[in-house]
Amino acid sequence: METNTINIIKSSGERVKFSLDKLRASLKRVGANNQTVNQIINTVKNELYEGISTKEIYNRAFAMLKKSNSCLASKYKLKKAIYELGPTGFPFERFISAILKYSGYETEIDQVLQGRCVSHEIDVIAHKNNETTIVECKFHNEPGLNCNIKIPLYIHSRYNDVKSHWNANPKNGTNLTIGWVVTNTRFTEDALQYGKCANLYLLSWDYPKDNALKDRIDRLGLYPITVSTLLTNREKQFLLSRDVVLCRELIGDVFYLDHLAVSETRKEKILKEIKTLCRF
Repeated sequence: METNTINIIKSSGERVKFSLDKLRASLKRVGANNQTVNQIINTVKNELYEGISTKEIYNRAFAMLKKSNSCLASKYKLKKAIYELGPTGFPFERFISAILKYSGYETEIDQVLQGRCVSHEIDVIAHKNNETTIVECKFHNEPGLNCNIKIPLYIHSRYNDVKSHWNANPKNGTNLTIGWVVTNTRFTEDALQYGKCANLYLLSWDYPKDNALKDRIDRLGLYPITVSTLLTNREKQFLLSRDVVLCRELIGDVFYLDHLAVSETRKEKILKEIKTLCRF
């Protein structure tokens, strides 16, 4: 059976044709060499069957990458790792704030801003070059749940209410110029169309092209703690409960690993993995 005739099932339940090119691109993106890529592709091809889930394909590729190179496996599981920031959206808000901070913004999280009509809880406020941006984060902890048009519609009305009050107050010292909507999944087509029309900046896992969430994370080396293949789930949850969201935060605060009673040998392996990921 030709691989391009096999239907696979996405997390949303949608059936699509399997694409070797997409699998190859995802492996290349994390830095796998040609030998590793070809080995994984050949194995996956031999195990394909009609109706196989994308989760099964991912699990097979991840297991082989982990055996080959744990750092590449950590990068490959980035999307899944962001889901693991849940179940609440607060670690995701901190994660987005950190990405903006490393992009030159001054940020505040979980603030209440007065609008012209009512007050609003804002996930992230970002300041740069005498301009202010308010960012609303829509986190999903399950694959297959996309942001439809209701999300940008709702956020746009909140943004306009805050903007009219903010820009009328000279004490703020900056102009509120744009609103952002950030999600760890995807936007529907009508949501993207509305965002463009309403001058909302939409950022998702794979949008905008070449500057999407996954691109920014890879470019800045800002991986969430949940990508680690060496930390246990219990250890990750402990770190998240202490507001340690980024891998690079552990490099400066290794006492968290001491608190978890991690042995010196294992600590060295964890820090080596993290430093390689973050390019220290």
